[in-house]
Amino acid sequence: MHAPINLDEKFSKFSEHWSPRVVAEMNDYQFKIAKVQNEFVWHSHSDTDEVFIVIEGVLEIQFRDGEVTLKAGEMYVVPKGVEHKPKASEECRIMLVEPKGVINTGEAGGGLTAENDVWV
Repeated sequence: MHAPINLDEKFSKFSEHWSPRVVAEMNDYQFKIAKVQNEFVWHSHSDTDEVFIVIEGVLEIQFRDGEVTLKAGEMYVVPKGVEHKPKASEECRIMLVEPKGVINTGEAGGGLTAENDVWV
């Protein structure tokens, strides 16, 4: 059966912040959606780049040497190994594209580490 993936419908199925949900896979990559608000943790991913796509709202990604602000319809690729900290003053809906198995807090760990491979 052929059917599109409706992101609004998928976002309506959860309310937790900083808890990515898988909506699709392509080869060894996962497309994850997340609701984010307030500050995340400083972290990096030594083995992979990380793609942030803003679906709704505004996301700021801080780096040790600057920041980038993304609005709905914009994306940014954080290169592997670059320490960053996402934050959103209001709830923001994002899509992440990353290899299967990537932990959301990278090597930082901590209380915001989400369960991996959760589908919605």
